[in-house]
Amino acid sequence: MKKKIMAVIMAAAMTFSMTACGGSSSDTAPGTEASTEAAADTAQETEAAGDTAQESEDAGDAAEATAEITTVTPGKLTVATSPDFAPYEFYAVGEDGTPTLAGFDIALAQYIADYLGLELEVVPVDFDGVLMELQTKAVDLGVAGLSPDPKRESIMDFSDIYYEGGQSFVCTQANKDKFTSLEDTNNAEYEIGAQTGAIQVDLAQANSPDADIIQLTKVTDIVAELIAGKLDGAYIETAVAESYAKNYPELCVVLDVPYDGAEGSAIGVSKGNDALKAGVNEAIAKAISEGKMDEFVATANEQASGEIIEGLLDQ
Repeated sequence: MKKKIMAVIMAAAMTFSMTACGGSSSDTAPGTEASTEAAADTAQETEAAGDTAQESEDAGDAAEATAEITTVTPGKLTVATSPDFAPYEFYAVGEDGTPTLAGFDIALAQYIADYLGLELEVVPVDFDGVLMELQTKAVDLGVAGLSPDPKRESIMDFSDIYYEGGQSFVCTQANKDKFTSLEDTNNAEYEIGAQTGAIQVDLAQANSPDADIIQLTKVTDIVAELIAGKLDGAYIETAVAESYAKNYPELCVVLDVPYDGAEGSAIGVSKGNDALKAGVNEAIAKAISEGKMDEFVATANEQASGEIIEGLLDQ
């Protein structure tokens, strides 16, 4: 009887050994599969928790940024722009013929509004109107390819640079041989265009002081006068000049124009609104670090090569 008991114990021990160390896949699969699924679920939960934590962190950053911000209209970010400055701001015409505000300035303004948790309201005006709206504090921001010219610091504050551009001298293809250097533009017989209120007026006065400098409200007017032969040349921001040259083969970007000021564009901020300025700078830094600014520029350039309207719609 004792031998029989020992035999049963040995058999049980052998069976356990086979199951634990060399059992068939059919014996071990259920446990292994359950463990794998549990591990996968844990990983997904960890990833989801990480995403939630990041979203919470981003929301916290935005909340902190908007804590002390006041705007012209509570809950809204009111932005003045001059839609005659492709690819910065312009109207893109859709397939149904409907014009929609576009450009990388508009995309950035929307990004900033979203970051600050505000509703975007855009006020289209002429370029000098952008300066006036900021000076009278009728808007929160001016987003119009503004150069942070120290002469404007009495009427607005400036954000950090969000886009680095340049300045150019433009003429028609028929006149390009006349202008091999900036010295060639300094001729009393020439009429040279520049946009009213823009730094291009300063550039014209500095580089073409003997020329008759014609100031026009909109870049579209300058381009029209160039094509009509009423202007011999004009000073225009490089990205804008290149955009016009794509749409008007008669135009030619002939010269780079040195500029001693800040090479780039900044956002005009209502004077003294330090909290808003800080929030805008945070949003700009985030847009640049995430590569969003590059996306905005690429999209704007693509849209600007299609059917567009430059200038105020009611004009």
